Amino acid sequence: QVQLVESGGGLVQAGGSLTLSCVFSGVTGSNFAMGWFLQAPGKEREFVAAISRRGRSTAYADSVKGRFTISRDNAKNTVYLRMNNLKPEDTAVYSCAADLRTSFSPKNYPSAYDYWGQGTQVTVSS
Repeated sequence: QVQLVESGGGLVQAGGSLTLSCVFSGVTGSNFAMGWFLQAPGKEREFVAAISRRGRSTAYADSVKGRFTISRDNAKNTVYLRMNNLKPEDTAVYSCAADLRTSFSPKNYPSAYDYWGQGTQVTVSS
């Protein structure tokens, strides 16, 4: 059974930084793309960033380009999201997801992803 567990969320002031982690288990190897999505209260889930199986290809939402960095350490079964220069509008629940059908070209839409974590809350105060 595939499981994804996020950690690293919290409360931070505007301009601050956080690093989210997502540990995946229950799947053989790491030959699949991973993504991060956010969901703010009353809004639909939105794409944040995605990464190919070995990290050679990444994709970002325009709103986070230059501020967020996605990376992965397959030896640790972990995907990271480094968030710098956080803004109040970044406040949301952040979830990681695994796309077991894609290796090289990470997707930016939720329906491409097969498994999801429970999410971690990020709150940015002004």
